[in-house]
Amino acid sequence: MSRPLTTPQALKAAGLVSAKEAEALAPVAERYAIAITPFLAGRMDRNDPGDPIARMFVPQPEEMIRTPDELADPIGDEAHTPVKGIVHRYPDRVLLKPVAVCPVYCRFCFRREMVGPGIGETLSPTELEAALAYIQSQPGVREVILTGGDPFMLSPARARALTAAIAAIPQIEVIRWHTRMPVADPDRITPEFVEALKAPGKAVYVSIHINHAKELAPETQGAVARLADAGFPLISQSVLLHGVNDQVDVLADLMQALVAHRIRPYYLHHPDLAPGTGHFRLSVEEGQALYSALRDRVSGLAVPQYVIDIPGGVSKANAAASDVVETAEGRALRGRDGKLHPYSG
Repeated sequence: MSRPLTTPQALKAAGLVSAKEAEALAPVAERYAIAITPFLAGRMDRNDPGDPIARMFVPQPEEMIRTPDELADPIGDEAHTPVKGIVHRYPDRVLLKPVAVCPVYCRFCFRREMVGPGIGETLSPTELEAALAYIQSQPGVREVILTGGDPFMLSPARARALTAAIAAIPQIEVIRWHTRMPVADPDRITPEFVEALKAPGKAVYVSIHINHAKELAPETQGAVARLADAGFPLISQSVLLHGVNDQVDVLADLMQALVAHRIRPYYLHHPDLAPGTGHFRLSVEEGQALYSALRDRVSGLAVPQYVIDIPGGVSKANAAASDVVETAEGRALRGRDGKLHPYSG
């Protein structure tokens, strides 16, 4: 295989679904983008119905089930878009979405109604110029977060030009790239591409979306090392997903593996209310219990922030249950022993 798998028939030919399953996926393929890189397809265990990589990327008929609380734009990108390609939700930072395609399409993606071939649009040179002009016009913005789509879909030449253009805006101090590429197609993280991300005088971060330790293949570890060795601070974003990482042992293995590979766990997202993703969601109470158990299991260095994006794009909400508890006897603190300990401070 050399090209991404983008149709149910291609998934069948690769042995990822049966003929009957491929037929049932036709409506899903008409509605949502499908793409699985050959690399990721090779990482899937065809004999394991619970394979976490397959669950994240192989489409399911359940994606056609939409509930009343699900939203096409669950975190309110559109309401905070002053010009095409920009999301300005917080006063000191903006999202810049230069591309609307990805190397792979996660089946739980909160932007699934906005990305994919024929769905989203990569910014034209004129549109990108307007987006950069908007950033320059906002003196309070100090950080640009590149997302999409996956901005690592850019060629090294285009990534270098975009990095330079952002770095030339005087008030920008931080450039942050969000990507799935080290997991999806690690060979694209070439020395040339890594070099293209450098911006002397600016802090450049790379945030890697990863949800399960199985995604840290040797090739992915190599791509991560190339980025870390080049001096980029690496952080992670993970989504809490039913059937993928909703067990404390799995979460602990993931977070500890990230730290061991120089990736600081940053966010653990409660799944957004994206259309057709109900089969991935678990309750907030279940998420809080898992997160508390994770905090009791690993060092603080391996604990991300557990958050929920408030629908409509207001902000993120801290989803962790507090360890400070008010009881009839007064204030108490929950310990890792599961007991409440009186505290008078």
